[in-house]
Amino acid sequence: MTNRFFLFLAITLLFSCGPKATTNKATKRPNILFIMSDDHAYQAISAYSDHLIQTPNIDRIADEGMLFTNACVTNSICAPSRAVILTGKHSHLNGKIDNMFQFDTTQVTFPQILQDNGYQTAMFGKLHFGNNPKGFDQFKILPGQGTYYNPDFITKDSGRINVEGYTTDIITDMTLNWLEEDRSEEDPFLLMYLHKAPHREWLPAKRHYTEYINKTFPEPETLFDDYEGRGSAARESEMNLLTHMNWAGDSKIPPAVMDELDIPPTAHWDKGAYKREVERQTPSQKADWDKIYDPMIEDFKKNYPNMSQEEKMRWRYQRYMQDYLGSIAAVDEGVGKVLDYLDENGLKENTIVVYTSDQGFYLGEHGWFDKRFIYNESFKTPLMVRWPNVITPSTTNTQMVQNLDFAQTFLEIAGITPPNDMQGESLIPLMKGETENFRDAVYYHYYEYPSVHMVKRHYAFVNEDYKLVHFYYDVDEWELYDRKKDKNEMTNVYDDPAYASVVTDLKERLRKMRAYYKDSPELDQMYIDKYQDLKRWDKK
Repeated sequence: MTNRFFLFLAITLLFSCGPKATTNKATKRPNILFIMSDDHAYQAISAYSDHLIQTPNIDRIADEGMLFTNACVTNSICAPSRAVILTGKHSHLNGKIDNMFQFDTTQVTFPQILQDNGYQTAMFGKLHFGNNPKGFDQFKILPGQGTYYNPDFITKDSGRINVEGYTTDIITDMTLNWLEEDRSEEDPFLLMYLHKAPHREWLPAKRHYTEYINKTFPEPETLFDDYEGRGSAARESEMNLLTHMNWAGDSKIPPAVMDELDIPPTAHWDKGAYKREVERQTPSQKADWDKIYDPMIEDFKKNYPNMSQEEKMRWRYQRYMQDYLGSIAAVDEGVGKVLDYLDENGLKENTIVVYTSDQGFYLGEHGWFDKRFIYNESFKTPLMVRWPNVITPSTTNTQMVQNLDFAQTFLEIAGITPPNDMQGESLIPLMKGETENFRDAVYYHYYEYPSVHMVKRHYAFVNEDYKLVHFYYDVDEWELYDRKKDKNEMTNVYDDPAYASVVTDLKERLRKMRAYYKDSPELDQMYIDKYQDLKRWDKK
């Protein structure tokens, strides 16, 4: 009797062990791999368009999953976009309205919620704000913008470290090492794999700049846009490739050569950016760099004095594309390595993979670089999702989805009810092909003015057909674009009598949308007052 009792007790303890039962259940929840690059224009992903670059590894996610063609952001600037992604709330509610306002660390983020509910969490790469991200079991993040070569990292366990090498490759290696060495096989994971590239100042790896510096790229049809028929915002912005892009930091013309040719800096950080990035390289790295870039510089010195303004604009566009696209090449390779790891280690079937950018970017359209505006190249962002057995491979979705939706979606994927103050919508129905009853329009609000690039404050209502924009603060101007008839957004039809009824309808919808998302003229003024009190912008 006694022996039977102890045998029964042993079997009972073996099969009723609490942690074992919990982890078995947890492993059925999908892993989440969130891949985000910085300033990666959708035009520079061949799944969207192959006229500039081939990105076969990033394209794999779309080929094996869903490509979103109307994905967009709520506020097209780096740190605010990331705050929206983490909190699932618009900028005016999470408080991170621009790159300079501090992030309110009392905000609850979706990684914290996932961690509290049994997910193993890790972040590697560029966060952009804050040195101690909450909700992560492990992190190694770049301080601020980070650098392209020999970067510093802020780590959870080892303080601040320096790693020699090319930053994109290092971030990929850190991600792979975590998957191989630190990942728990019992718990689901959230892994945030966040690239610095292709953010300014665009330094490619040696294996890519050797190739890309000799490439010639097609020019956008609006490269020489004169902004005729649009308001003051487009005309007064400061993001023109010729007149506002830095010669040293961006085009890689050494400061000494600028002095020799009497080329003035376009911004006070122009020459400093060159020293911070190019001269950060080790002697060996710099020797390799000079071997390839010196011939370009010598050719420039010979031609510059006789170049017309048009020729200078075309030259600067090519220099921009060579480095910008060259820096994307390493991102694509890294994504391929991480996807291969998932596929080869039995993780593919139960891992949802997301690729996106923190916003769009101008690649010479309208003569611009950078982002910030509501116009398409800035407002739209790449988004593709692979989720085996849920998403039908090679499908496309055209609906208005936003970075606001990620937090809501990830929590619901994990079987967690999102907090009531999150403002996004779950993308799960769209991933399953269920497109009814999803939002038909989105809200946008940009705040960082006056500041670098001088893009005026504005908010907007956007659906698949129209875009209604209100620029405010130092102006009171409205713009309306017919998205179906005017894909390059060249003609503001706000005052066109043919669109009078559209304007009336969309203004009312915009008013209701602002109220729905709890934005208001009072909040606009509050943030203007706070901005002015800080007195942070001096163009000198």
